[in-house]
Amino acid sequence: MKASDRDLLVLVKDEFLNDQFMEYELEQLNNLLFHYETIENFCVAHEVFDVSRYKVVTKAKGLQKILKQKQSKPFQFICNKN
Repeated sequence: MKASDRDLLVLVKDEFLNDQFMEYELEQLNNLLFHYETIENFCVAHEVFDVSRYKVVTKAKGLQKILKQKQSKPFQFICNKN
């Protein structure tokens, strides 16, 4: 697996864990995040409020189109559905 360039903060209760175990845990976390951090999953969990047009964009194709723009338009807000 290639080295990832992300920062992860991992808190553990057991202070006697060895470096090999921590390396394995970080590798598993990176593998898990690699498979679940996709644009499809992002579109499921987010929506765009376009205040200037009075619209809410929830469909994946519309979200992807807005996200791929080089410069964001004014009064378009990406919000998590939670």
